[in-house]
Amino acid sequence: MAGILILLCVAAGCSETAGGTDATGPGETATIVIGGKPFNEQYILAEMLGLLLEEQGYKTEIKSGMNDLTLYEGIKKDQVDVYVEYTGTAYSQLLKLPPLETWNPDVVHEDVVSGLSKEGITVLCRLGFRDDYTIAVRKGWADENNVSTIEDLVPYAGDMVFGSDLVFHEREDGLPRVREVYGITFKDVKPMSPTLVYEAIANKQVDAIPPYTTDSRVDLYRLRTLEDTKAALPPYESMIVMRDGLAGNENVTAALLVLENRIDTETMRSLNAEFDIDKRDARTIARDYLVREGLISG
Repeated sequence: MAGILILLCVAAGCSETAGGTDATGPGETATIVIGGKPFNEQYILAEMLGLLLEEQGYKTEIKSGMNDLTLYEGIKKDQVDVYVEYTGTAYSQLLKLPPLETWNPDVVHEDVVSGLSKEGITVLCRLGFRDDYTIAVRKGWADENNVSTIEDLVPYAGDMVFGSDLVFHEREDGLPRVREVYGITFKDVKPMSPTLVYEAIANKQVDAIPPYTTDSRVDLYRLRTLEDTKAALPPYESMIVMRDGLAGNENVTAALLVLENRIDTETMRSLNAEFDIDKRDARTIARDYLVREGLISG
């Protein structure tokens, strides 16, 4: 993207800008570059941002498949204009802030807003859903034993096998932190590929796993995600971030603010299921959702 230069005419004359528009309105020449990460909801959300902006007459370009650092550096260098980030990622991976004793979502959000603002990045709004790590068990078993929180699981854990992905059992903000906060100890921990943990719990080879809360397979495999009542695990709230120059454009921000607190975790998981299970196109999923919600004309 560094090589893309877009001519933008301003009152003082014509100047060059990479990546997007600051003060221009619909119908003018600048293209708004929307970034995205390489997984289901990120493909869908990038298309949502594009469709909302296109509805207002803006030209957009979607650059999907970027990793965390590439997006972060891209937006700081005006090569990316806007994308969806997560508070936990921004806090720990981008801003390198120290772990909190208790992961209060509002404190994390405030620290992220402050930290990103120092890098020329505006947090426009929260989308409403969180894509957190969680602990999940089979729904039937949870119903039989009245288990809905991680704390409820503690008395049973000594007889259970935990099927971890390749990192959750080791990372300090993962299973070790859950063990520290809740005093929970599983009979055994079996690390495996993330793609195998669902088959393992379905076949009763393991009894609990650590999915992401928006993972469509939670519903597909009839799992119950357990509430983290003691905030042992960091929050990954979704939020729209944009470079400060673009955030000064009221037309652009108004077009995107319609998504503020609009998409809850269950809705995002359902949209991801359309992508993962039904194999629908991300733009079609995004368009259908926005039309259904009355946010674009279709």
